[in-house]
Amino acid sequence: MENRLVAVLEIGSTGVRLLVAQIQDDGQWTVMDNAGRPVALGRDVFNSGEFSRESLLECLTVLQNFKELLAGWGIAAADAHVIATSALRVARNRDMFIDRIRQETDFNLSVVDGVEENRLMYLGVRFALKQDLPLFWRANSMIIEVGGGSTEIMLLRRGQMVAAHSIKLGTIIIDQRTRLGAGPSLLYERYLGETIRNTTSLLNAEMDLAHVRTFVMVGSDARYVALQAGTELNEHCRVIDRKDFIAFAEKIRNYSVEECVQKLGITYAEAEGFIPGILVLKLFLDQTGAARVAVPLVSIREGYLIDMALGVDSDVQKEFYSQIIASAVNLGRRFHFDESHSRHVARLCMTLFDALEKVHGMNQRQRMMLETAAILHDIGAFIKASGHNRHGQYIVANSEIFGLPRDEQDIIANVIRYHRGDPPSEADIEYISLQREERILVLKMASILRVADALDRGHSQQIKDITIDRRAETIVLHAQGSYDISLELMGVEEKVGLFQDTFGYKIVLS
Repeated sequence: MENRLVAVLEIGSTGVRLLVAQIQDDGQWTVMDNAGRPVALGRDVFNSGEFSRESLLECLTVLQNFKELLAGWGIAAADAHVIATSALRVARNRDMFIDRIRQETDFNLSVVDGVEENRLMYLGVRFALKQDLPLFWRANSMIIEVGGGSTEIMLLRRGQMVAAHSIKLGTIIIDQRTRLGAGPSLLYERYLGETIRNTTSLLNAEMDLAHVRTFVMVGSDARYVALQAGTELNEHCRVIDRKDFIAFAEKIRNYSVEECVQKLGITYAEAEGFIPGILVLKLFLDQTGAARVAVPLVSIREGYLIDMALGVDSDVQKEFYSQIIASAVNLGRRFHFDESHSRHVARLCMTLFDALEKVHGMNQRQRMMLETAAILHDIGAFIKASGHNRHGQYIVANSEIFGLPRDEQDIIANVIRYHRGDPPSEADIEYISLQREERILVLKMASILRVADALDRGHSQQIKDITIDRRAETIVLHAQGSYDISLELMGVEEKVGLFQDTFGYKIVLS
């Protein structure tokens, strides 16, 4: 791969920002240019639910200017990577907005959901911290970014993902709520206090925030404080003592927008959401036991760039997949799943997947999706054992799993639905609503999961492992273990039908 110039353009709630970088053939990259312009898209959307004509025209003007800037770098608009976050996620007229941008600028815009935003943010944080903050990998950590329309939160236990959430709490929304009420006093004492109490109650059920030792703040507001009151950890990250951040927050909490501009030296557009953003960070920090705050000097744009530079086979990407599995395991624990059985079925699934790669033709990303489905296949038993596959489909479809975009989570939910019982039919709305290629994936994954689940029918791990012998029309599974496997033999006979219909091979357990 030759060195190449790439551009990442982000359309956010408060502005449009551009990053131009050169990616080297070894996966390293260098920032060549940075630019940003304020555009108040979020104020329209979070107030009326739609973009106004004026904000659309303002955004188009900024994008035309960036198109000219990119032309100077020799990058065509159609080749730029353009992403949008919370404002476009919720706008009723977003399809019109996206089409207008494409028609007038040639930029092809993609809207990232909250889970994908978390993933890109995590990549940026991981890159910035490196190994220079060992406590992040050894103890409990919290990563938070307060945007214009949402707050993104990740919880990690000893470097492993526990949960990821996208919360509808952003600086623009906070400002609008307090304008309707009693001003700053409501901001401090009621709205933020109540909202964050409700959120921390949810988070504490997943991980006790009092045990968080590393508090990572992402975003322009945190970066400003870090540059003013922090010290350098490395070229991509700064740290601030807890007491210094809290003192700064207390100092500015009653500033007006005008005072922020005059005393802090920031622009009016930056000042409008600055105090709400800092206060949200401070209130969450109050819930933790962190002595220091880490502030990566990166954004979602760097996360996107890192994702492009790494490639699918990198060690970082493999580590990222392990974080998705860790998040799935923690979701299972919330619903008291049979962890020994689920992990064992997942291992058997991976053995089948790897040995039958030429039969199913799925890739490594789909391998991770199958492993996630196997981990969570019995999660619905928390509601009721009877019909637990349907209950499991509902739980997974309505949960947040770190690193999984909505389309992949829908596939996994369908795999769980069909890991037992009748095969898919045209009456199943959730299945029929998938794309053709996605329905084929569901059939392939559910077929493999059914076989793996049958191999531990008694939930006692009688079959410790299997070896696989593929013949002309038959796949023979040789059980490793010295126990009675009569239940498993019966289970395989009952559950291999979908596999045989999907792949055309008979399954024999010996």
